Amino acid sequence: MIKDEYNVIGVMSGTSLDGIDIALINFKLNNSWSFKIIEAETIGYDEQWLRKLIDLVTYSDEVLSKLDIEYTLYLSDVISAFIKKNNISNIDAVCSHGHTALHRPENKLTYQIGNLPILAQKIKQTVICDFRVQDVELGGQGAPLVPIGDELLFQDYDYCVNLGGFANVSTKINGIRIAFDICPVNIVLNKYVSKFGIAYDDKGALAKEGTLNNDLLKKLNNLQFYKQNYPKSLGLEWVNATMLPIIDACSLPVKDVLRTVVEHIAIQITQITNKTECDSVLVTGGGVYNLFLMSRIKALSENSIKIPSTQIIEFKEALIFGFLGVLKLRDENNCLASVTGAIKDHTSGKLYLG
Repeated sequence: MIKDEYNVIGVMSGTSLDGIDIALINFKLNNSWSFKIIEAETIGYDEQWLRKLIDLVTYSDEVLSKLDIEYTLYLSDVISAFIKKNNISNIDAVCSHGHTALHRPENKLTYQIGNLPILAQKIKQTVICDFRVQDVELGGQGAPLVPIGDELLFQDYDYCVNLGGFANVSTKINGIRIAFDICPVNIVLNKYVSKFGIAYDDKGALAKEGTLNNDLLKKLNNLQFYKQNYPKSLGLEWVNATMLPIIDACSLPVKDVLRTVVEHIAIQITQITNKTECDSVLVTGGGVYNLFLMSRIKALSENSIKIPSTQIIEFKEALIFGFLGVLKLRDENNCLASVTGAIKDHTSGKLYLG
């Protein structure tokens, strides 16, 4: 329905596996879009779900299909609990990303679990989901999808960088929005810090204690992906096949791995943002809390690094997937060909009625 105000729930689960981000957002259109995050929380995965999700790329089609149903039902419970807890009514739609199981756009394949029609039936709400598939069918990368939100909700910033499982960037060049994945972040850092029996490196303290290994740093910075032109995107498969073997072959102490990967991340990000003189680089995502990583990014940056409110740091992706759903309801383009490489701008996502 075309109107000037919407209440939606945005739901996002990223590759860093820190949980399901869920947010109730109000969007208003008055010449330009504005938003307010009304309620938001992250539902952490228990050990059982972490074990299932961390190995998704290794599963057979049959196992993945069964897990898709199981995860969709789990997601319906999480969303229903959020709605009940916050006494939410009058929702235009629940807009859910699902959780990426496979992402191989070069093979016309992207698969997010949790996007089955049963989700709408269980939560008794209109659901908009599966935002990536159509873009891949149209020759795009199916990622990143957040830049339409950067374009319409965060236009005051020259660059928008998100530090999640992967770092991605969005900016305008000659008036055209472009975006792409930069490099792995938490998906690699969390893997190695797990050897200490912890989920993440709090404030980057362990990485800070490590010694920079220049040989590994050079090998990582020379990876072919960084020489490719955009549009381009990364997935867990690439990390497992390309990056981890290089790191493991060096047989370094874990703290040295963390220190070197942090430097690699900071170099790759600032190589992008330093290309043009600008006023501000907005940085969001869980990686912002890695204070050592942020210190290295700031040290190498030639531009002003801006960190927004905690709400936006933690829930920007849930916010924007909510916004993608609003654009879908309005039958307006929510996926930009200039970003993904698809043959045209388009309105992506599947709509299921509850």
